[in-house]
Amino acid sequence: MIDDKGAAMDQDKRQDERQDERQDERAAMIKKKRPSTTRRMVIMLLAVGIVLVCIFGFKAFVAIKIKEFMSAMRSPPQTVSATAAHFSSWQPTIDSVGTLRAVRGADLSLEVSGVVDSISFNSGDDVKEGAALLKLRSDDDAAKLESLQATAELSELTYRRDLKQFKIQAVSQATLDTDTANLKNAKAQVAQQQAILDKKTLRAPFAGHLGIRAVDLGQYLGAGTAIVTLQALDPIYLDFFVPQQAIDRLRLGQSVTVRVDAFKDQTFDGEISAINPKIDANTRNVQIRAKLQNPDRILLPGMYATVDIDVSAAEQHVTLPATAITYNSFGNTIYLVDDQGKDEQGHPKLTVRQVFVKTGATRGDQIAILDGVKNGDTVVVAGQMKLRNGVSVVVDNKLLPKFDAHPNPADQ
Repeated sequence: MIDDKGAAMDQDKRQDERQDERQDERAAMIKKKRPSTTRRMVIMLLAVGIVLVCIFGFKAFVAIKIKEFMSAMRSPPQTVSATAAHFSSWQPTIDSVGTLRAVRGADLSLEVSGVVDSISFNSGDDVKEGAALLKLRSDDDAAKLESLQATAELSELTYRRDLKQFKIQAVSQATLDTDTANLKNAKAQVAQQQAILDKKTLRAPFAGHLGIRAVDLGQYLGAGTAIVTLQALDPIYLDFFVPQQAIDRLRLGQSVTVRVDAFKDQTFDGEISAINPKIDANTRNVQIRAKLQNPDRILLPGMYATVDIDVSAAEQHVTLPATAITYNSFGNTIYLVDDQGKDEQGHPKLTVRQVFVKTGATRGDQIAILDGVKNGDTVVVAGQMKLRNGVSVVVDNKLLPKFDAHPNPADQ
């Protein structure tokens, strides 16, 4: 039995030794495998790194090429219209608008009513002062006047007869006084009736030009019905208003230039004839009246007119079209055209530069530039909306805007 136990122990011992050997072999195999796994991991990381470098390098290459391409590209030059700034004479003026009115004008009517008996004028006639124009039917008034005239004549005869008798003391003073009163009363009644009769005749209160007749023969007229207008047209007045701050630059006799829409190519000269001594409290304006000669009678009362008043000596200012100015809340600007020499093809190379300007008065399509532009500078007058500093431009003045001091649009 002892031998069996020893054999068993030897067998267990050999098994343990074999197990230990197996574990040592496994450990040795693990040690052999570890260097191979690490190597593969390193290789994989290197490969990923290379791929990433290639991707980002390609993107950077593409970006550089795009930047080079865009920088090599030049935007095509913009087409604009341009003109040279130049000095012109500016006459400081006060501008206003007003209404023409006749020196004397009235819509004629009668104070009494009646039926039109006769008309002694035609529409558009020139009449003299006092000329009879129209009469109402007045037979009964004329008959009554004759009756009163007869009574007055009788009263005068009685007065003269009693005066002779009074001198020889044939009648009393009381009788003579009664005759005197009766005579005065009779004459007053004659004058009253004559005035009533005269009111039925329309006469021209002044010399002038008649308008269109508004009544016909046999028509019944109420008192105050307009019959015809009478206007004295030469000379003629122009009434207009100016701000109160301009009053110190106005004086009687000062010349004015007047324009009306009906005669676009004509100007009419006049002079200030009256300055209202009162300022309108609502508008703070003062009314001015100018007197114009109108020998051809082409200026008519009621016409709208513009007036320019020269207030000082003429000045010299750089002048531009109003279209050249770009108005902004931070200031008014223009674009100057600069000559940069020649391009690769030998064509003129022009660029624009934005500058601020100080503007002055306007005159029609023109505007005075007080600062920012010199005489001779080339200024863009059309096409500014597509410009910025440094942009290349081509000047094409086929459609150059007009800038007249006194424009007359064709559609007016």
